[in-house]
Order: sequence, then structure tokens, then C-alpha cells
Amino acid sequence: MSTGKTTLFYSFLIMVASLAVGMVIASRLDLTPASSAQSTIAAAPPMNSAPLSGPVDASTFRNIAKAMSPAVVNIRSTSKQRAQEMSEFFGGGGGGNDDLLERFFGGGGQGGRQRQQRPREQETQAAGTGFVINKALGYILTNNHVVEGATKVEVNFLGEESDVYHEAKIVGRDPLTDSALIQLIDKKSDLFEVKFGDSSQMQPGDWVMAIGNPFGLAHTVSVGVISATARSFPIADQRFADVLQTDAAINPGNSGGPLLNARGEVVGINTAIYTDSRQAGNIGIGFAIPINSVRELIPQLQTGRVSRGVIGVSVSPVPADALAEFGLKDRRGALVGAVSKGKPAAKAGIEPGDIILEFNGKPVKNRDELVATVVATKPGATVPVKVLRDKQEKTLSLTVEELDLDEEGNRAAEQQRTSTEPDEEPSQGFGVTLSVLTPDTAKRLRATDAQGVLVSDVEQGSPAFRAGMVRGDIITRVNRQPVRTPQEASRALAQVQSGGTAFLLVLRGGQEQFFTVRKE
Repeated sequence: MSTGKTTLFYSFLIMVASLAVGMVIASRLDLTPASSAQSTIAAAPPMNSAPLSGPVDASTFRNIAKAMSPAVVNIRSTSKQRAQEMSEFFGGGGGGNDDLLERFFGGGGQGGRQRQQRPREQETQAAGTGFVINKALGYILTNNHVVEGATKVEVNFLGEESDVYHEAKIVGRDPLTDSALIQLIDKKSDLFEVKFGDSSQMQPGDWVMAIGNPFGLAHTVSVGVISATARSFPIADQRFADVLQTDAAINPGNSGGPLLNARGEVVGINTAIYTDSRQAGNIGIGFAIPINSVRELIPQLQTGRVSRGVIGVSVSPVPADALAEFGLKDRRGALVGAVSKGKPAAKAGIEPGDIILEFNGKPVKNRDELVATVVATKPGATVPVKVLRDKQEKTLSLTVEELDLDEEGNRAAEQQRTSTEPDEEPSQGFGVTLSVLTPDTAKRLRATDAQGVLVSDVEQGSPAFRAGMVRGDIITRVNRQPVRTPQEASRALAQVQSGGTAFLLVLRGGQEQFFTVRKE
């Protein structure tokens, strides 16, 4: 080989070697650019809002099951839970340090060998359902409670052996819609994906189909109808979601599976069933999260974080029997029961007992509509709020903050406290016994500077009991007038006629709450 050719050959060899080394270094240091599929947030899937029409015949549901079952997956989630030590079951009382055999054979832990028992963890597995919503990215939608706390998530597809599972990762979760987005770690090329319908179109009597994994029986199909819409369902502490009710058979393991309309489009995510003490399975009352409320969150779920608004109030329905007392001609709005200190509502001047009539220029029909509107408002937005106070409308301005469910739950837990029982004064027609609020009692109830009357007893089944009052509440105002002694409060309550409503401002756990109590 000539000198020129030799030089050219070695130059080419060095260039190839340099390129290879560079690729290895880049792969080790993750310097290669991310693919567009990894960095792009997929838009919410398209939704078919065309009216449901056409006949349902003998082959309708057979065709839906055949077409949609390949998009439905069985989910197996694994989590670690601390195993309860056996000494706890057998009444050890020794903090886990005494030998179980010594207690059985009379040693009592005295003079016997002591050994420290280490906390143990055991793996538990749960079954659920999900459905593919994006076959290109391997995205699967399911319930939050199916994968919450899971250390490992696996899925099994239609036609696969029951022991064949594909690992997936949790991408994002939203407790308020009980939804979660998971993604296959190793992509499959033969995925099927569902189509989205419009859950707002569903009406009682509409046909629906559920596909799921009840009791581990993979890809079970059941058919029923929508029994009710906008059914208020508790989803978190003092928070509710409007859900679809169906009589299509839903059982443990169906959670996270699709509820399909007569066109085979997803209109809900099956999430819960109603059971009684005699039966743990289906009794014809199941609930599904409307797909519209989840669909709009899918882009946020892909980021791993869902941002929601909060204004810092606890609200309840306006009592139907107290409209005149509030100055309302018809039942509308949401009654403010409590206002959290330092939160947007408190800063804006909203008070317990106010009725929120409008939020951000939109009329508020009821409590649930207000809650849904607030959580859907972007944190940081400044909005007008119209309230009714002392029969007068007033418009305030507040800036929405971001919801922190953990903080909200901790605040609710802090409001649980013990009560006491000093000198008593019964009230007629309300079912409460009133007592003097002593400095020591106020201190124990974290109300050192409070001036009011202590509720030392609440008669079970009484109007106060039904309104939600408990022992240890401190009544500071009756019908918006301050009260300082049990006698003063009793006189104010006595002025309320039978069948009338008393407005009570109560201090509980350091927070003011508003109650309406109808006198018997």
C-alpha cells in the first residue's frame, strides 16, 4: 500500500474510532438529544360529541366487546406494607421486645432472653383494570387507587397467558378524579387504543358496557344502563365528585376499567361499588368517573403533576328550609361553613355564613358546582366573587392559590380534639347543652383568646347533631350576635321560633365554622 493510501486509511480509521468513542461517551453521559416522543406532551385524545342514535340489536354489544377488549388491560400492582408483629395480636404490651414463647409458657419476659424484633415488610398484590389511550406512547389510564403506593406495576393483555405481564411505570396521579396514567416501559407494536365519547351526553336509561378484571377473571364483560348522572360521591375529605351511576356489574378488580357507550366509546372509568354488610360484591349500584373530567387532565398527568385551585373555604348546600332567613327567593349558591386563616377567601374578606352566589362571573348553582369551578381555576388567577351576607349582595376579589391535598388533610386532622364538661345549661329544641368556657378548657381546645360558650353535650339525633355539631364546639355568635355566657346563648336560642333556623358561628380546632340548626 502506498504511503498516500496508508495515510488516508489510518485517517479514516481514526475518524471512525473517534466517532464510536464519542457515541459511547454520549450514551454514558446521556448527551444524546431526547427523542421527540419523550419530550412531547400528547394532547388530550379527541372526543366524539355526536348525539347517540341508532338501534341496539343482538350483535351490538358482541361487536363492542370484540373491538374494545384488546385495548383493556389487567393490572397487577405490588406494594410493600409493614407486617404487624405477632405480639400485637397476642396482647404483648411490651412494645415488641418480649419473647412470644416466654409469654405462652409463663416467662412473662422476666429473667428471660430479650431480643429486639425488627419491623418487617411484606409484599402485597392487588388487581385492577386499565385501558390504552395512546398506543404510540404506551399510555394506559386507570384509577389512582389501583396504583397508589405501588412499588411495581404490571399489565397483561387480551390473548396472553395469565402469567405473562409487562412492566409499566406510574406517570401521573390525580386523587380528586381517582385517575392515574401509567406507561409501558417496553413498548409493544401491536397495541389497540380506545376511543373517547362525551360523558356529558349520558342520560339515565342509556346503554353501557363495562370491561374489566373482577376477582381476577380477565376481560369480563357486563352490560347495563346509566342509572343516574351527577351523583355526588365522596372522593377526599370534604370533597365530592359528580359520578355516573350504573347497574352494569362492577366488582372488585373492575376498578380502572372503561365504561363504554353504545358506540363502544369510553364515557367513564369504573371506580367504586355500593355494598351492604351481607355482600361484598355487585348489588347493581356501581359508580364511574365521567371521562370528560379526566380527559382534560391527561396533558397534566403526562407531566406527573396536576395543578388545581383552592380558595380556603368549607362549603355546604344552602338549607332548603332557611331560604327566607338568608334572603333568598330560590335555592342557589353555596353556604360557607368555615374559612381557613391566611387563605385567599380570608384575605378577600369572605366570612362563615356567607353564601357564594357567583364565582369569576359565573352563577353558582350549588356546592358541588362551586367546588368544581374553583379546582378548575388556574392558581394565581384573580377573580371576582359575589356573596350574600345579611341579605345584602357584596362583590369581593380574591387570588386563587394552588391546592395541596396533603396540607388540607392535615388541617382537617388537627381539628379533631377532646372535649370537657363544666357547668351546664340545656337549650330547648336544639339538642345541645351549653357550659361556661373556662380558661383551662379554652387552652386545651386551642382557643386561648376565644370568647363564647362551650358545647358540653350534643344529643344524638337532635337538630344540632344532624347539623354536624359536636362536644367541644365553642359557640361565639347566635344569629350573628355575640354570646359570652350559657344563659345569654340560651336566651338567644329561645327567641327562635319552633321550625325556625338559628345561625351559629362556632370555633372548632382554632377555625371558625358556620352552622344552620333548625329548631324542633
